[in-house]
Amino acid sequence: MRPGAQRAGAAARGPAVLMLAASMIALLPAPTAALPLTPAGPGETPAPPWRFVGLPNQTLPKTGFSVVEVDGARALRIESAGSYGNLVHPVSGPARQLAWRWRLERPLAAADLRRKNADDAALKVCAMFELDLDVLPFWERQALRLARTLSGEPLPPATLCYVWDSSLPAGTVLPNVYTGRMRWMVLQGAGAATGQWTAERRDVMADFRRVFGEEEAAARPTLVAIAVGADADNTGGRALGYVADPVLTP
Repeated sequence: MRPGAQRAGAAARGPAVLMLAASMIALLPAPTAALPLTPAGPGETPAPPWRFVGLPNQTLPKTGFSVVEVDGARALRIESAGSYGNLVHPVSGPARQLAWRWRLERPLAAADLRRKNADDAALKVCAMFELDLDVLPFWERQALRLARTLSGEPLPPATLCYVWDSSLPAGTVLPNVYTGRMRWMVLQGAGAATGQWTAERRDVMADFRRVFGEEEAAARPTLVAIAVGADADNTGGRALGYVADPVLTP
């Protein structure tokens, strides 16, 4: 990636974390539901209410999303190549459990979530939360309100991303290097087998309590969206993975 493009992507990453929720315009009809990936035709991106969300005024390549068949089942193919992008699905209801299957084919060798110049994720599934803004520090409240005003979107004040990272140990929890309003939780880490399906089931509210523990008691968090994605804009690398069967239950 050109240095200028990398700096531009890095500069935009802070507000981009909030911009993940820019497509919250529809709600799931029930609190227990699959988030279907079925598109209008094979190889197309999932149908609404899934929607692509990238960086503000993004000039970088967009992460590629397409529904394909893998091992006889539908799956979302996610490919990043010096790119950035997410698919976001709004949700409603008292959902707590998020289940999905994922599979990493090509990891990002140079990614390091602890450094701004390597803050890339080969494969991620994120839970976005609305919460009482009064629990946030003053400067964070003001920054979020300004971002919501400028974007005209209901940007989430808290995001937890489950990530497949081939360099950090499984179980690692750390803040995003650009904003404390996003936290990483490594589910599949160093040594995890690639090229095969792994099933996950997470209690997203319990995980929120774990990673945003200092806020949980007063924040009254509500799950408002799920996102899937990958990015390689800082390292300029290439990654390939799949996500299948995302399901929410109370």
